[in-house]
Amino acid sequence: MTIKETEQVDLTTPRGPMRTFVFRPTAAGKYPGLVLFSEIFQVTAPIRRTAALLAGHGFVVAVPEIYHEFLPAGTVLPYDQAGAERGNELKTTKELASYDDDARAVLAFLKSHPACTGKLGSIGICIGGHLSFRAAMNPGVLAAVCFYATDIHKRGLGQGMNDDSLARIKELKGEMLMVWGRQDPHVPREGRAAIYNALADAGTNFTWHEFNGQHAFLRDEGPRYDAELALKSYGLALELFKRKLGEGDLPAPESGASKETKH
Repeated sequence: MTIKETEQVDLTTPRGPMRTFVFRPTAAGKYPGLVLFSEIFQVTAPIRRTAALLAGHGFVVAVPEIYHEFLPAGTVLPYDQAGAERGNELKTTKELASYDDDARAVLAFLKSHPACTGKLGSIGICIGGHLSFRAAMNPGVLAAVCFYATDIHKRGLGQGMNDDSLARIKELKGEMLMVWGRQDPHVPREGRAAIYNALADAGTNFTWHEFNGQHAFLRDEGPRYDAELALKSYGLALELFKRKLGEGDLPAPESGASKETKH
């Protein structure tokens, strides 16, 4: 379906206004809501295209600027060394509590949006994958997608680089989709294993996919983009969101079978 970027809103947070971009279908009606967390470069052209793709499949998509308290509204960091250094610097300058406050603000905005059904999911890429993971600790999030989520395994998010994401895994109540690239140096095999084991030990409802891909294989800009893997990954995400956020999705009776699957 056709979509339009209908809104640019500044949401209230404890640390100042947070510029948020909203994409949704053109057709009238109500749709499930998704918060899309960007890479460290904020709301770049590839992130906007991801938001448009999701909206075009029937979702209201809100994309917040993750470093709103440090950068002027509308700032996009370039995909170069200087941009990466600035983004990584802010990643550990920002307080962990601020990331969580931001997620709650966007989720509340979506839930009350006139075009939203009130059913919510989260999705994120790179640092955004980690932020989607933490956003899923909010009870209203029914499904979450995390693309090569950085720093979960080494507790490296936020000021002090000592986040509690692994320790809070039991707070994940919705279904999780975890997608990784085996050639991603930011999340090595040992790190992926630590996350997988923690999710399985906690009894989390999750699906796990590892592809032969590099970090940023989803980004349709630059030499690491893998169009085939990106298409497969978006398909997995859309299947999850349509199943969990659509009408009539009821939990299956308890059977005693393991809830996680590995591909």
